[in-house]
Amino acid sequence: MRRPEADFDAMVLEALALIPAEFLPYLENLPIFVEEEPDAALAASLELEEDEGLYGIYLGTPLTERPHDHQRLPDRIILFRRCLQEDFPDPEELRHEILVTVVHEIAHHFGIGEERLEELGLD
Repeated sequence: MRRPEADFDAMVLEALALIPAEFLPYLENLPIFVEEEPDAALAASLELEEDEGLYGIYLGTPLTERPHDHQRLPDRIILFRRCLQEDFPDPEELRHEILVTVVHEIAHHFGIGEERLEELGLD
């Protein structure tokens, strides 16, 4: 069952409210967007299969890889509503997976790679 957009967005806000305060200054210029699904260009660039779900993505340069004078496009995180809702129809499971996805993508912003995220159970 698909949740109304407002419910989904509220779950994203709940997840963000759980981010510890000491990390928030590093997230001030990191917008988080919700889209239905990856667009065709993004899916092609990631070589996603048609039925492959993607819950979220961090697009940017991790803080650990930036020189102090780094000129760049703004970083961003995108969460994909359809993929999350299809794979997690139960509201509590969806709420949990949104939190995991938000933390996972923010971790990429801090330079944490996939291998370490798997070790932490955030894959």
